[in-house]
Amino acid sequence: MKLSTLRIVALLLLCLAGALFVVSRVVTLTTMRWFERDLALRAQLAIAGARSSLIEHADEPARIKALFEAITHDERILAVALCDAHGDVLVASRDYPKNLHGPSLGVELGDEISHRIVDADEHQIQISAVPLATSGTATHALVVHDLSFVLRRQDVVDRFLLTLFVAFAVCGILALLIGSRLSFRAWTARLRSYVRGETKEPRFRPLLQDLRALSRSIGDQRSSAAGVPWTPARLKQLLRTELMGERLVVIANREPYMHVRSDDGTVRVLHPASGLVTALEPVMRACSGVWIAHGSGNADRESVDASDHVQVPPDKPQYTLRRLWLNAEEEKGYYYGFANEGLWPLCHIAHVRPTFRQSDFEHYRAVNRRFADAVVAEAGSDDPIVLVQDYHFALAPRMIRERLPKASIITFWHIPWPNAERMGICPWARELLDGMLGSSILGFHTRQHCNNFLESADRYLESRIDRETQGVEQGGNICLVRPYPISIEWPLRWPNEAPTPTECRRVVFERLGLPAHAKLGVGVDRLDYTKGILERFHAVERALDRYPELRGVLCFAQLSAPSRSLIGEYQDFDRRVLAEAERINARYATDAYRPILMLRAHHEQPAVLTHYRAADFCFVSSLHDGMNLVAKEFVASREDERGVLILSSFTGASKELSEALVVNPYDVERCADAIALAVSMPEDEQRARMHALRSIVAEFNVYAWAGRMLADAARLRWHERIADRLSPFPRP
Repeated sequence: MKLSTLRIVALLLLCLAGALFVVSRVVTLTTMRWFERDLALRAQLAIAGARSSLIEHADEPARIKALFEAITHDERILAVALCDAHGDVLVASRDYPKNLHGPSLGVELGDEISHRIVDADEHQIQISAVPLATSGTATHALVVHDLSFVLRRQDVVDRFLLTLFVAFAVCGILALLIGSRLSFRAWTARLRSYVRGETKEPRFRPLLQDLRALSRSIGDQRSSAAGVPWTPARLKQLLRTELMGERLVVIANREPYMHVRSDDGTVRVLHPASGLVTALEPVMRACSGVWIAHGSGNADRESVDASDHVQVPPDKPQYTLRRLWLNAEEEKGYYYGFANEGLWPLCHIAHVRPTFRQSDFEHYRAVNRRFADAVVAEAGSDDPIVLVQDYHFALAPRMIRERLPKASIITFWHIPWPNAERMGICPWARELLDGMLGSSILGFHTRQHCNNFLESADRYLESRIDRETQGVEQGGNICLVRPYPISIEWPLRWPNEAPTPTECRRVVFERLGLPAHAKLGVGVDRLDYTKGILERFHAVERALDRYPELRGVLCFAQLSAPSRSLIGEYQDFDRRVLAEAERINARYATDAYRPILMLRAHHEQPAVLTHYRAADFCFVSSLHDGMNLVAKEFVASREDERGVLILSSFTGASKELSEALVVNPYDVERCADAIALAVSMPEDEQRARMHALRSIVAEFNVYAWAGRMLADAARLRWHERIADRLSPFPRP
C-alpha cells in the first residue's frame, strides 16, 4: 500500500474515532437522563400506591417498615425511607444506606419530586424524594434505586457502538481502496488512451506536454548533443546509458563475412558486396551482439562451432555471427523466388514484372519463422533489442512479437516502399503489412517511403493511423514509422594504411593500361536491373558522340559483382550488359583504348576504395533506389577533395547530397552533359562541392543512423515503462 493511501486510511480512522467518541458521549448523557426521569417516575408511582397506608399507619413504624420491605421486592428499588422536613430518616427499610440522611441527602425536599445520583459503596444509586400530603412529622418518602443495571446497559451500548465503528471502519477502508483503485485505473486508462492519441481530453494536455518535453530534453542531452559527432564510442555509450548495456540481435539475409573454399582447397574470407553490410557491419563492430544470417559460403559450415556461431571480423573479433542453413528448395523459394522475383521488382520502379507464387510465399513464411526462432534463442532476455533488416523478413517482426511481447523491434526497410496501388499487386500484401507492424519502430530511407507505407496500411488493414505522430496501431501493438537515411562508416576503415589518391591512381591506371592523361569514371554495382548500368553506358556513348575531344580520353570502369544468377531476369540482364559494353567498345575502341572497361568479378572493399580514389568521377545512375551507399562511399574516400559525383535523382542519397551533379538517368543527353562537365570541372569547384558533400556524410554517418534509431527505441522503452507503472496490471 502506498504512503498516500496509508495517510488517507489513517485520517479516515481518526475521523471515525472522533465520531465514535462524540456519539458515545451523547448517547450516554441522553440515556442517563432518560433513566433518571424513568426512575423518578417509578418512585413516584411506587409511593403513590402506598400513600394511603403510609398516612394511615404513620404512628406505627413496624407496619411502615414492613410496607417498605414489600416495596423493595422490585429488583431495581434498593431501599425506601421516610424523612422529616430536615431530611432526618424516621423509618427505613433494611438496606437503606445509613449515611444518607439530613444534609447528606443533597435532594431538595419541596412540593415537587426531586432526585439525585450519588456514589454508594460499589455502585451508583439514585435517591428520589417524593412529597407526602400529610400534616404529620414525615414529609417525604425517599426511594433509593440501584443504577448498576443502567451501567450494564451502557456497556452494551458502548460495545455496540464500538462494533459499529469497526464495521464502518472496515467498510470505509474497503470502499476507499476499491474506489481509489477503480478511479485510478479509469484515470490511467484515459491517460494512456490520450498518450496514444485515441482520445482528446484537454485535462491531460499539460501532463502530456510535460512528458514530451522531458522526453525531448533527455533525448537532446543524451543522443543528440550539439556539436558531438557520432562515433563508435558514442554509440557504445548510448547502449550503456540508455539501453543498459544490452546487446543487439540483428537478423539479415546477407552475412557480413562468408567462408569460401577456392579451387586450390584454401578457405578465403570474403566481405560480400552489399549496401546493407556496408552500413550495418560497422554498427555491430561498435556495439557487439549477434548477427543472424543465412550461411551461404561453401565453407561456412566448416567455420562455425557446435552452436553455428563464429566470431567476426576474423582478424579482430568484435561480435558473433550466427548462421542458419537453408536447403536448395528453401533458398530458391524464399530468396530467389518471393523476395527477389516478387518483392524486389514490386518495390522498384524498374519496369520488371513481379512474379508471385504460392509455394514461394510458403517458403518465405517458413524461413521467417526460423529466423524468428533464432532471435528468441539468442535474445538472452524477455525484452531484447532486435534489428530486423530488409525485405527478406517482412513477416518476422510479428512472429518475434508473439514470442517476446516486450522486445524492442526495429525493422529497417532498405529498399523503396511502393505506393498503395502498386502494393496491391502482391497477393499477400495484408500479411506483409501486418508482419511489419509487429515492430516497435519501422524505418525507411525517406519521408516519401514512410508516407507510402502509411497509405498502404490505411488501405489494406483495419488499423488506426495517427498522422501527427506517424504511428500505426495494429493487433494491439503501436508501431512508429520514421525516416532514417542510412549512411556509411566515417572515417572509412582500411585494413592497412590507406594509400594516397596519387598512389591509387597510379596503381589503377597501370592495372587498366590507361595513359596518364585519361579521364577515368567509375561505377560500382551488383549486376542488377535497378542500378541503371545500361543507361550509364548509353550516357558514356552519347558523351563520346557529342564531345569528340573525349574519344581516346574518357574511360569508364564498371565494377560489377554477379548477383542472383539463378533468376532468369538477372541472367538476361547480365548478357545485355556485356553485349552493350562490347557494342560501344566496337564503335570507339582502338588498339590502345577502350571506353568501357567491364570488371565483372567480386571486389573486396580495399579494391573498391582504391578505384574511388583513382577516379575523376563516379556515376550512380540507379533507376530506383532506397539510398545507394556507393555515392557516399565515393565521397568518404576522397580526402583530397577531388573528383565529381554524378548522382541519379531517383536515389535516396540525392535528397542529401545536393552538391553532386544530380541527373535523370533516363535523360541520356543531360547525363552525357554531366559526364563532360565532370571531366572538365575546375579543381576549385571540385573542392568546394566535395567539401560540402563530405561534411554531410561525416555528420550523418552510419553511427548517427543507428544512434537515432536506438535513441528512439530507448525513448519508446521509457514511455512503455511509464505506461506500465500507470497501469494497474503489468503488460504480459
